[in-house]
Amino acid sequence: MSQDNQFIFAHSQHLASLTALRVNMTAFRYDRHAHEEYSFGVTLAGRQNFFCRGGFHSSPAGSVIQFNPGDVHDGHAGDNASLDYAMLYVPPHELTPLFANAAAPLLPPLVQDGELSACILALVQAVRGRAGSIEQEFALYRLAARVMQQAGRFEPDGRVSRVDRLLLQARDFIHAHFQQDISLADISAAANLSKYHFLRLFRQQLGITPHQYVINCRVNAARRALACGESAQDLVYRYGFTDLSHLNRRFKRIYGMTPTQYSASLIR
Repeated sequence: MSQDNQFIFAHSQHLASLTALRVNMTAFRYDRHAHEEYSFGVTLAGRQNFFCRGGFHSSPAGSVIQFNPGDVHDGHAGDNASLDYAMLYVPPHELTPLFANAAAPLLPPLVQDGELSACILALVQAVRGRAGSIEQEFALYRLAARVMQQAGRFEPDGRVSRVDRLLLQARDFIHAHFQQDISLADISAAANLSKYHFLRLFRQQLGITPHQYVINCRVNAARRALACGESAQDLVYRYGFTDLSHLNRRFKRIYGMTPTQYSASLIR
């Protein structure tokens, strides 16, 4: 990994599967990918350019980046200066119970919100500093409360078409079977759509092909296993990679480092 690019992950020891990330990078571009968690980021220095939900965005210092679970996105430094940012990955089961029985909001990809930025950075610091359980839980509560306040300023599109529902059905099928050697025909059949019509719709609405999404699910599963102490070599065939170099290449395109480097970087 280039010395110009640093990716430091830390897992919460109190909030299941919640992960904090600090990044400083210049010559690196994320492939388009999606996370299963909510993602909240703060650009600290430089500018991050990224694609999300059909559009391109630019996040200068002080801006907040938000991704809903399943939002396809990429990212890279927007100028010649280094990009410094902090990111949180929050599983839905940790966040949605804090929404006070309201429907989970559809988060916009980019906002200017100093209070939300402070909430994100406080939780990042709590996780990285191995703060106590109550401190981390309160920091997450403050983040959820601010997200709901922010959601009151826009109206998410609650209309879901039949095609949207079918694509969600296909996405659920991928999540249930990604360890298997599933085909486009298998996935499109789960959505009750013809194979190539399904492929066009999936790519059009999600910004990623079904094959890329399957690989994405496998990489996410590998990351969870690594966080539990498993070795990269043990994950290669379990998650459908051809060999360790294949896993390394796919993992690095999403997380900025190889699985072995990721394991070594964790603050346990």
